[in-house]
Amino acid sequence: MSMRENEQLKQRQSSSSIPVKPVHIECSIEKALDVIGGKWSFLVIRELFGGTKRFGELQRKIKSVSPKSLTDTLRHLEDNGVLERTAYPTVPVTVEYKLTPKGKDLHRMLKEMKLWAAKWCAQAAED
Repeated sequence: MSMRENEQLKQRQSSSSIPVKPVHIECSIEKALDVIGGKWSFLVIRELFGGTKRFGELQRKIKSVSPKSLTDTLRHLEDNGVLERTAYPTVPVTVEYKLTPKGKDLHRMLKEMKLWAAKWCAQAAED
């Protein structure tokens, strides 16, 4: 690799969060899925891309989730640094949830999943 090519590669790598050359990363897909969590996590994260939400707002947006499942999902995502929980000393206590930078980094991945589903799920329905 020439010196110029090496400089261009470094510049592209520094301006993008995705490496140009594949890099061996210890964090496997299984580990990423453990962090993101279970069945409801993606829907919770999707709603939080729209900004800070309270528990009731999330429950109304994700109609089929039970309060226990939503609570468990929110705790799991908080424990793994995907979202931040803020409690305000009111009566009753007001609790808000928002994505951390780690959670916001999931936006592109979820967008790609949505595009994939639009392409392939619509096609499967036609078959």
